[in-house]
Amino acid sequence: MADARGATRILRVRTRIVVVLATVGLSGLMLTTGCSYRESICADGEYPVIAVGPGGGRDCLPDGEEPTAPYVRFPPDKVPRHVDDEWDVYWRTHGIDENGAVIET
Repeated sequence: MADARGATRILRVRTRIVVVLATVGLSGLMLTTGCSYRESICADGEYPVIAVGPGGGRDCLPDGEEPTAPYVRFPPDKVPRHVDDEWDVYWRTHGIDENGAVIET
């Protein structure tokens, strides 16, 4: 009987150790990757485009495919790459008019 209790106690201790180690490992993984993940505006093999006009919507097109009306390419130096990056935020309050000029919306 004493041997059974001792074996059960050892099993509980080992189980707790495994749970603690797994929790610590998962926490470490979340700390190292959680802050570094950035959601892309478009999938791999695509690029973002914007619709002409105030409040223009956005879309993604396959690389190598030219945009058709109402969409145009973003200015090369103002292309949003990730959600909430500088240019993603910028284009929430700006658009492109029919002459290709940047406008505030």
